[in-house]
Amino acid sequence: METVDRFRTAVEGRDADALGPLFAPEPRFFSPVKFAPFEGRAMVLGVFRVLLRRVFDDFRYVGELHGTAETEAGAAADSHLLIFRAVVGGKRIHGIDLIQLDDDGLIAEFTVMVRPLSAVTAIGEAVHAGLVAEALLPSGT
Repeated sequence: METVDRFRTAVEGRDADALGPLFAPEPRFFSPVKFAPFEGRAMVLGVFRVLLRRVFDDFRYVGELHGTAETEAGAAADSHLLIFRAVVGGKRIHGIDLIQLDDDGLIAEFTVMVRPLSAVTAIGEAVHAGLVAEALLPSGT
């Protein structure tokens, strides 16, 4: 099973532990709530643990597109868009996960786009609280 299929299966099954082998050694996670990306395997996997265990309810992928797109670093990459729907804080949201693979077929860059704006705010607050609870961010930040 290829990386994106394994990723989708792990996320839909809320199995954060299955994500580790799918990421490049130094992945970057571009969030809709933070200007700079989350960087490094430990932080990126920590964000996914928080998202899957604390933030999203009724998460499901509803579509997928595939092609080639430029990464933040400027290189063309095998790219997949996974379209999702979920509930955050009782509000239904709609979003897109952009997964960009490196030459080894591992996830090098991951970008999330979400609507509406109230969902972005709710996700930001929930992720921040979860990262503090997981000791990935200091309290009071």
